[in-house]
Amino acid sequence: MDEFNNTLLNDFILMGVTDQPWLKKFLCAFVFFFYLLDLCGNLTIVSLVVRDPVLQSPMYILLANLSFVDMLFSSVTVPKMMVGFFTENIITLKGCITQMYFFHVFGCTEAVLLAVMGYDRYVAICQPLQYISIMGKSACIQLVSASWFTGSTYSLINAIMTSQLPFCNNRRIKHFLCDVKPVIKLACKDTHVNEVTVTMASGLMSMTNFSLTMLSYIYIIPHVLKIKSSKGRSKIFSTCSSHLTIVIMFYGTAMCTYLGPSSETSLEKDRIAALLFTIITPTLNPIIYALRNKEVRNSVKKLIKRSNVFRICLKPKS
Repeated sequence: MDEFNNTLLNDFILMGVTDQPWLKKFLCAFVFFFYLLDLCGNLTIVSLVVRDPVLQSPMYILLANLSFVDMLFSSVTVPKMMVGFFTENIITLKGCITQMYFFHVFGCTEAVLLAVMGYDRYVAICQPLQYISIMGKSACIQLVSASWFTGSTYSLINAIMTSQLPFCNNRRIKHFLCDVKPVIKLACKDTHVNEVTVTMASGLMSMTNFSLTMLSYIYIIPHVLKIKSSKGRSKIFSTCSSHLTIVIMFYGTAMCTYLGPSSETSLEKDRIAALLFTIITPTLNPIIYALRNKEVRNSVKKLIKRSNVFRICLKPKS
């Protein structure tokens, strides 16, 4: 038993996305560019909602929280991933479990927030007269808090169960982050219970939130079809299509990653899917909302005008 304990590992090596030197250089520039866009775009959305009174409604407060989560979601993985492009990417066992925990906190919180945003659209479209009383400031805060609580609770399952496993031989994680499936693959004991738990918990969480989101639109679509005004239908379609696009991108990649088998082939696909929903999707979210939402576009224009006026005022007179 003592000999076994002495062989337990205290750190891992993250293998990254690829072993090809030329591809590493390309991916380094690619990831860095999209990460900057991610931070700038989502920070802009948060700033607009905080500064512009027009955007301080429940819909945009939820959008600001989604942008905030997106920034954290990318930040928990990208900086560590960037290290792997230049040197051997070593991470301690505690650091690995910590990254795993926060990665799933932000991912699960985003899933719940997307469901809440779908409910917000349902109330606004189907029950407009009761919207203020149903989706007031207090209700909005409670829903956002519930999203974070759900994400934190769900993540504890993966983190605690993984931290109890012994790791004593292979220390190379075939991923660019400490995700639960590739990590438990390295354990030197039977992990069938862990794999089943991950699949069931992830399936329950993702399918519940996805079903609730779709349920909102099952009620929304017939209501929209009854609207005679083409302008009214166009405005609702613009808002809902932005939300639906984000939902499809997020769940499309997440479900492929966590509901599939833990084979070597699937782990390779998981790395590509993880790259999409940790970097590409958070970057596209603010762009989609900015392009499809009139209020956000107007707020951006006002911000640009204020910046130009500020520059003119500061410009020294000749």
